[in-house]
Amino acid sequence: MSELIRLESITKSFDDTVVLNGIDLSVAENEFVTLLGPSGCGKTTTLRIIGGFEHPDEGRVYFDGKDITDLPANQRAVNTVFQNYALFPHMNVGENIAFSMRVKNKPEQYIRDKIKYALKLVNLDGFESRRIDQLSGGQQQRIAMARAIVNEPRVLLLDEPLGALDLKLRQEMQYELVRLKKELGITFLYITHDQEEALTMSDKVVVMNNGYIQQEGTPEQIYDEPVNAFVADFIGDSNILDGLMTAERMVRIDGTEYPCIDGTEQGFPPGKFVDVVIRPEDIDIVPYGQGQFNGTIISKLFIGVHYEMLVQSEDGEVEWLLQNYDQHDVGEKIGMKVDPENIQIMHKPKSEAESAIELDL
Repeated sequence: MSELIRLESITKSFDDTVVLNGIDLSVAENEFVTLLGPSGCGKTTTLRIIGGFEHPDEGRVYFDGKDITDLPANQRAVNTVFQNYALFPHMNVGENIAFSMRVKNKPEQYIRDKIKYALKLVNLDGFESRRIDQLSGGQQQRIAMARAIVNEPRVLLLDEPLGALDLKLRQEMQYELVRLKKELGITFLYITHDQEEALTMSDKVVVMNNGYIQQEGTPEQIYDEPVNAFVADFIGDSNILDGLMTAERMVRIDGTEYPCIDGTEQGFPPGKFVDVVIRPEDIDIVPYGQGQFNGTIISKLFIGVHYEMLVQSEDGEVEWLLQNYDQHDVGEKIGMKVDPENIQIMHKPKSEAESAIELDL
């Protein structure tokens, strides 16, 4: 896929607060890219700079190879769908969809055809005359999408558009957005703080925090190979533990030594203190005494399809988080086993400032 959007060294501050600190980002044509991170991480500001609603203090924005940093928002080939949908309550559905086309003096027959096409695309045939207050939240979200689609943008910017919906409807709309992206053949740039949304819909996920890009990659790469403790903790549940490399591809955690797949070649020689990430679903429960270490279950929750347990280690002071499909009782003594490929070794930040940025040591 060819590059469509490129951000180079984008910096942005509001008053004395640095919101973006040297952001570099590339978005390919027809790609579904999600900016993921906590509130205040800079993801919405990044979107607004791409849309032309904010101007960077430093850096440049390129679209299809052309510098658009100083181009007004209404002259960019992008459309934005906001979290509150920004529909006009005094207009019906058809009038809302037609608004931008009428501003551009498009012929009425063209407008009617476009309204019909857009409503069919979002599965709302025959809703032209409905009032906005007669629509559910999910229907309003679809109308906002239809209004953006009729402008034939090359990029859709979506700023947490599902945030106001209930869980079931939000999950249904995730599939709808993926379907629309495939049918329209355009680029989606999506903002969310919901990891499930990011992992479900995206071709590429960009994890942000404190104005920096922490990591970008496919959903599988982000989940299976986090580059630092922040990403590991933000994307799914994790056990993040202090470790010490004791030999080549051998790490000590909680008083026990484990074989791992990272070593000197990856920057983890013997004697180095590291952070270790182990996903709770990657810890196998075995009979007591038959694993790499033992522990006692101190709490248990049923989470729909699996059980979530806290286990107090027998040889150390660590509480391990486990996820397992089989039921075990609180107070039960168990053994635990972790395969080497499921032990992720990461560099420890050398300072608080370094912990805010992606580590590449």
